[in-house]
Amino acid sequence: MSGEKEHGLEMAMGRMLQIGVTIAALVVLLGGVMYLAQNGGSLRDYEHFHAATPATTTIGGIVGSAAHLNPRGIMGFGLLLLIATPVCRVIFGVVGFALLRDKLYTVISLIVLCVLLFSFIAKR
Repeated sequence: MSGEKEHGLEMAMGRMLQIGVTIAALVVLLGGVMYLAQNGGSLRDYEHFHAATPATTTIGGIVGSAAHLNPRGIMGFGLLLLIATPVCRVIFGVVGFALLRDKLYTVISLIVLCVLLFSFIAKR
């Protein structure tokens, strides 16, 4: 019975990754199409440097920009979804292994989660 539960957990985690990557790709594609529809015919100015704005460099700015249907914000939101997909998989793994009472894999998954979270939080 335990083997069936482990197999079910593995299948669910794999499906989660497939769905997350597919949704992220579709969101980026939507933003790209919108961007090209709005700016496809214009020439870019490469003579002058234009610094990135908080709307494209912070999580809050990206989400707010995407909520206002800004194409760059939508593409950025798709990339955030892509980054969040493996993190959600690790969280799902921690919960799943804990429910299966598999202490070793629960601890390993918690360590991986801590490393992921530290890498997002740590200043460079």
